[in-house]
Amino acid sequence: MTDLTGKVAVVTGSARGIGEAIAKRFASLGANVVVNYSTDEENARRTASEIEAAGGRAHVVQADISSLPDIDRLFDETLTTFGSVDIVVANAGREVVGQLAADVTEDDFDRLFSVNAKGAFFTLQKAAKVLTDGGRLISIGSTTTIFPYSGLGLYSSSKVVAAQFVRILALELASRAITVNTILPTGILGAGVFADPAGAEAFRAGDAQMGRIDGRVGTPEDVADAAEYFVGDLAGWVSGQTLTVAGGAIA
Repeated sequence: MTDLTGKVAVVTGSARGIGEAIAKRFASLGANVVVNYSTDEENARRTASEIEAAGGRAHVVQADISSLPDIDRLFDETLTTFGSVDIVVANAGREVVGQLAADVTEDDFDRLFSVNAKGAFFTLQKAAKVLTDGGRLISIGSTTTIFPYSGLGLYSSSKVVAAQFVRILALELASRAITVNTILPTGILGAGVFADPAGAEAFRAGDAQMGRIDGRVGTPEDVADAAEYFVGDLAGWVSGQTLTVAGGAIA
C-alpha cells in the first residue's frame, strides 16, 4: 500500500470531482493536503472537513490559477502551513462542450486558455521551483487531446499545452529525481460537465456502450487510483509519461 505519511500534497481544483477524489485519497494515505478552489468555497470546506473527520489533515486555500499572483500565494501559504511541498496535482480546469470551432470567439478562447493552458503551465512551473527533490508532479488532462471529438476543439486544444510541458519538465527535473506525468481521463461521472445530474444521466446512458470495462462509466476514484500509482514508490522511475484512464475504450 502507498504510504504518504509526512508528505505534503497540493491538489488544484479539489473542491469536488476528480480533484476532490485525489485529495481524499492522498489524505487517506497519510499526506497533509491543500484543498484549492477558485469560487466554490462551500464544497472546498466540505472536502477538507471530510478529510479531517477521517483522521487526515487538510488546509483550504482560495486561488484562481489563471492569476500568477494567486498561484504564488497558493504555494507560499502551503509552505507556511506545512513547511514543504512534495506532491502537486495540476487538476483545475474549465470545460466547454458542444461548441463548434467556427463558433469560438476570442473571449471564449481567452477564458479557457487562461486556466487550462496558462494556469496549468504556471502551476507546474511554480511547483517545479518549490518541490522537494524526489517529489511528484501530475497534470490532469483529457482524452480529447488524443481522440478528436466534434464540438470539443477549443477545450481539447487548451489541454494540449500542459501535456507537452509535462514532457519537457520530466527531462529538466530528472536530475532532482522528480517525476512528472500526465493522466488523461475520459468523461468521468460526477466530474466537470458530468457533475450536473441531467448531464450525468445522459452521459451514463450513452457512454456505457462504448466498450468500457464492466460496461460502466468512469468515476473520480478511477482517476485517483492512477494518481496514487504515480505518487507511489512503484512509479519512482516513470516520468514524462501519459496514462489514459478510459476503461479500455479507444475513443
